[in-house]
Amino acid sequence: MSRGRLPVAEPAEVRRAAVALVKADGRAFAAVLALNALAALAGLAGPWLLGRIIDGVRDGGGVSVVDRLAPVILLCAVGQLLLARWGRYVGHRFGERTLARVREGFVDRALALPSSVVERAGTGDLTARGTADVTVVGTTLRDAGPSLLVNGVQSVFVMAAVFLVDPLLGALGVLGLAPIGFVLRWYLRRARAGYLAEGAAVSDVAEIVAATAAGARTVEAFGLRRQRVRASREALETARRARFHTLFLRTVFFPVVEVSYAVPVAGVLLIGGALHGRGTVSLGAVVSAALYLLQLSGPLDEVLMRIEQLQSSGASFARVEGLARVPRAAGHGDVPDPAGDRIDVTGVRYAYDGGAEVLRGVDLTVRPGERLAVVGPSGAGKTTLSRLLAGVDAPTAGTVTVGGAPVARLDPDLLRRQVVLVTQEHHVFLGSVRDNLRIAEPGAQDGALWAALTAVGADTWVRELPEGLDTWLGQDGYAPDGSQAQQLALARVVLADPHTLVLDEATALLDPTTARHTERALAAVLAGRTVIAIAHRLHTAHDADRVAVMEDGRLTELGTHETLVAAGGAYAALWHSWHGSRPDRP
Repeated sequence: MSRGRLPVAEPAEVRRAAVALVKADGRAFAAVLALNALAALAGLAGPWLLGRIIDGVRDGGGVSVVDRLAPVILLCAVGQLLLARWGRYVGHRFGERTLARVREGFVDRALALPSSVVERAGTGDLTARGTADVTVVGTTLRDAGPSLLVNGVQSVFVMAAVFLVDPLLGALGVLGLAPIGFVLRWYLRRARAGYLAEGAAVSDVAEIVAATAAGARTVEAFGLRRQRVRASREALETARRARFHTLFLRTVFFPVVEVSYAVPVAGVLLIGGALHGRGTVSLGAVVSAALYLLQLSGPLDEVLMRIEQLQSSGASFARVEGLARVPRAAGHGDVPDPAGDRIDVTGVRYAYDGGAEVLRGVDLTVRPGERLAVVGPSGAGKTTLSRLLAGVDAPTAGTVTVGGAPVARLDPDLLRRQVVLVTQEHHVFLGSVRDNLRIAEPGAQDGALWAALTAVGADTWVRELPEGLDTWLGQDGYAPDGSQAQQLALARVVLADPHTLVLDEATALLDPTTARHTERALAAVLAGRTVIAIAHRLHTAHDADRVAVMEDGRLTELGTHETLVAAGGAYAALWHSWHGSRPDRP
C-alpha cells in the first residue's frame, strides 16, 4: 500500500472474491446458468428448422413441410422468450443479493480500518469507493452479470450449431471472427490499468472537494482560495486525461468489433455458395449457417459490450476489495492480551511522515482509575500524545502499552474495549436518536440510552423532541446544533463503556457551563475508570488527580494541581493567566 492511498486488490484476489460471491449463492447461480442454457437451446431451433424446410421443399416436400415445421419454430421462439425472461428474473435477484453482500463487506472492512489509515488516505478515496465504485459493481451484478451469462451461453451454442451444420462452414465462421480476438486481446491488456487510473483520479477529485468544503473557513481566513482552485483544476485535469484514455480504448475496440460481425456471414455466403455449386454442401446448410452467424452478432455484441463494462467494474471491484489488504491492526497476531489497565509511555518519540519530531522522549505512567489532565501551549504535542495513547498511531521510537501490550498493535475490536479517543469532531448519522446511540451498543435498551443521555446532560433536550428517542435526525428531521451533536457522541462513549477514555478537547464546542457539567457527569459515570483529558480549559486540570504539562514535545511537569501551582513553574503561569491574576496575588 502506497503512503496516503488505500490499496487495490490484485487480479487473483478479485477472482477469488468473485468466486466466493458465486459460491455464497450457488443454487441461484446454477439456476441462472440452466435457464439460460435452455433458452439458448430453444433459440437454436429456428435456423436449423428453417434449413430443413428449405431442403425439404427442394426435395419436393411441398407446403406440408412448412405446415409441419413452422409451428415448431413458433413454439421454440415462445419457449426461448419465457425461459430467457425467467433466467433474467433469477439473475437479477442473484445480483441484488450479491450486491448486498458486497456492500455489507465493504462497510465491515471500512469500520475495521485503523484510524491512521483512513486519515492518511483521506475521506475522498474511501467515499468514492463506497459510493461510485460499489454502485458500478452493483450495476454489473444486477444487469451486466445476468446479461453476460445469457448471451455467453447463446454465443457458445450458436457456434456449436454452425459446426454441427457443417464443420467447414463453422471453421469459416471462426476465421471471420479472428479480428475480434486480436482487438479484444489488445484492449484487455490496457483496460484494467486505465480504469484503475480513472478511479484513482476520481478519488483525488472527491478528496479535494471534501477537504476544501470542510475547511472552507480556514481557506478564507488564510487566503488559500487560489491554491485550492489550482489544486482542484489539476485534479480535474488528471481525471479528464484518465477518462479520455479509457474513451480512446473504447473508440478502437468497438469499431473493429462492429465491422468484424459482417465478415463471417459474408464469408459463409460467398464460400458456402461456391461449395454448394460444387455439391459439397446443401443450400439449407449454407442458409442455416449464415442465419446462425447472423444470429450470433446479437449475443456476441452484448458479450463484448459487457466485457468492456467488466473492465470498468473489475477495476471498481478491485478498489472495493482493496480494503481487505489493509491490516486490521498494525502489528502481528502474537500480541498478548493486556494484563491490566495501566498505561505506560516509555521514551516515546514521534514525527509525522518523516518531518520534525513532535514528541521528544516522553515518559509517563497512567494508573488505572486515574483522572489525568494534559495541558500546554498550542503545538506542544498534546493531541499527538492522545493519538498514541489511543492506538491511532504508533510511536517512531519508544513504546506505549496498556497492561503490557503495545496499544497500536492490538486488534481494533480489542483496542476499542480498552481505550476510546473522543475529539471535538463529531458526526450525527441519518436515523433516529436511538439509532445514533445504538451504534456504540446495538443491544442497549431504552433505559440504558436514557441513562447515557442523562450522564452527559442531553436528556432534557431529547425529551423535548417531538418523538423523543424516535425523533429522526439529519436531513428532513431535527438538526442538532454543535453542542447537542457532541453530547450525542459523548453518550455513545458512555454506552461503549471502555476502561480508558481519552478526551481531546471533547467539550470544545460546549459553552463553559455545559462543558463543566458534562465533564463532571462523565467523571461520575466513569468512576473507577481511567480518564485522560487533553484540555485548554484549566478547570478540567483543577478537577484531575494529576496534571501533565507538555512543552515543545516534552513532558516538563507532572503532579497535582496544588503541587504544580505552588511550584511556580509553567503550569502555575498558565493557571494565573487563565484566572487573570499574577503569581504573587491569589
